[in-house]
Amino acid sequence: MIRFTFRTAALASVLALGAFAAHAENPMVGGAPMYEDKNIVENAVNSKDHTTLVAAVKAAGLVETLSGAGPFTVFAPTNAAFDALPAGTVDTLLKPESKDQLVKVLTCHVVAADAMSEAIGKMIKDDGGAHPVKTVGGCTLTAKMDGDKITLTDETGGVATVTTADVKQSNGVIHVIDKVLLPKA
Repeated sequence: MIRFTFRTAALASVLALGAFAAHAENPMVGGAPMYEDKNIVENAVNSKDHTTLVAAVKAAGLVETLSGAGPFTVFAPTNAAFDALPAGTVDTLLKPESKDQLVKVLTCHVVAADAMSEAIGKMIKDDGGAHPVKTVGGCTLTAKMDGDKITLTDETGGVATVTTADVKQSNGVIHVIDKVLLPKA
């Protein structure tokens, strides 16, 4: 009986180490591992830091699009970024009558490419310190470096910082940002 218990405990330890090793390969976002073999939506729904973004993607009818083949680069604002908008903004955007405006805001966070931070940094350097980024929503963001962090300036002058870069997905990449990017009024 002791031998069986020891072997069971040893097997459990090996399995736990294997689970840790598998988990260590997947970056954590919002307390959840992000798996490269899942698409942007499949991963985002598990992040506790992106519940507002997920609700907005659903309200805008963009789930199918962002679950598609891509490639997409999504600059994903956190719940705190949405909370920093003026009071009532998120509630208004989530109303059915605001769907067009919501789609515009969300698609200003999406680029039709698989743009890892190293490539973005190279483009910034090659363009003399600022690189225009065209989004699928028709917005133009300006990417710059702030030390070792990438920043994005939206069309209203708001600046978001990439806080977690290069979260690979099966259909692109997510870069977590700390501010909601807005289109021109």
